[in-house]
Amino acid sequence: MRIREAVQGDAEGIARVHVDSWRTTYKGIVSESVLQDLSYEQRAENWRRGIGKNALYVAESESGKIVGFATGGKERTGKYDADGELYAIYLLHEVQGQGIGKKLMQANAQNLKEQGFTSMLVWVLEQNTSKKFYESLGGQPIDEALIDIGGEEFKEIAYFWDSLDAIGERG
Repeated sequence: MRIREAVQGDAEGIARVHVDSWRTTYKGIVSESVLQDLSYEQRAENWRRGIGKNALYVAESESGKIVGFATGGKERTGKYDADGELYAIYLLHEVQGQGIGKKLMQANAQNLKEQGFTSMLVWVLEQNTSKKFYESLGGQPIDEALIDIGGEEFKEIAYFWDSLDAIGERG
């Protein structure tokens, strides 16, 4: 497994991970119609526009297939002690639990450090069982908020790391 920075030609692979991981991670949480309405083509177009704007790392299998990604940058609200934010991290269901997510988190944290950031937060749906992943890496819950997905409200939890150096020391 290789972790590397995303390049323009990765948009379709990232989109496939994005859609497929939403469909497995949020099945039974988010309405089935929202999950079925997700489009590889639309996500690929979004990623083509986004590659190069923020740090974006992909996890690539030995065969060159993109199986995960993570992206982050400046914390978007200015309401927290965190100066950095993990905007998204997704892995295909079949590769979860292999340490790939931790490597993507570490790559993102290293990039944030190189930009001068010192801390980070990430927003996670409360019903997402993957929240244990963030806890295992030392993330501390610091706030909650409501988010609308497909006309339904869901609670999100903000996990915080006061030091980017601490990410991945545990877990």
